[in-house]
Amino acid sequence: MIGRIAGRLDWRGPDQVLIDVRGVGYLVHVSDRTMAGLPRLGEAVALYTDLLVREDLLQLFGFPTMLEKEWHKLLMTVQGVGARASMAILGTLGAEGVGRAITLGDARAVQAAPGVGPKLAQRVILELKSKAPGLMAAGANLAAPTEADDAVIEAMPVTIPARTHTPSVAQARAGVSADALSALVNLGYGHGDAAQAVATVAGDAPEADAAVLIRAALKLLAPR
Repeated sequence: MIGRIAGRLDWRGPDQVLIDVRGVGYLVHVSDRTMAGLPRLGEAVALYTDLLVREDLLQLFGFPTMLEKEWHKLLMTVQGVGARASMAILGTLGAEGVGRAITLGDARAVQAAPGVGPKLAQRVILELKSKAPGLMAAGANLAAPTEADDAVIEAMPVTIPARTHTPSVAQARAGVSADALSALVNLGYGHGDAAQAVATVAGDAPEADAAVLIRAALKLLAPR
């Protein structure tokens, strides 16, 4: 499995690039958003990749962060969402925007992606709403590639560290709030505003899980 590619950017196409890795050129499909953030031709570049395997076709899709790659894989679990539709959604909203739209149930935001109709957008919301908070909370552990090192590196798996002991109720609630806070910060909200929103929601609903805290906190933060 090719999980990450680092090398020299040799060519740009409408929706794909060629990356030279020690003399071997890899053709990688990217979204408009990713394309806009790439360096100039001849400069070093690194992308996390997902390999699509079909009977008569092998395609690499590239992403600037592991978080965006994991959103791509999650989006493709939805019936009717193929690689192209997933890339269109991510290209329109970005990883953080996708998480925000799904958590808030904003099907119109998903529908703004080229080629995504209202029924498919609604299906994305319905099928992923319960799964989105976990990936959002894990986002802090999914670092962006830093320096291209002319190597192909297998991507690390997405994991949320397991607790090594049975926590008390207070510890468990603190952990839930921390997960919600991490997800909000990953979405671009300031730490102070996010912490205040989580604390407010947690005070009103002390038994809420991370998914509920994130959705409610986003509603508080949305007008800001």
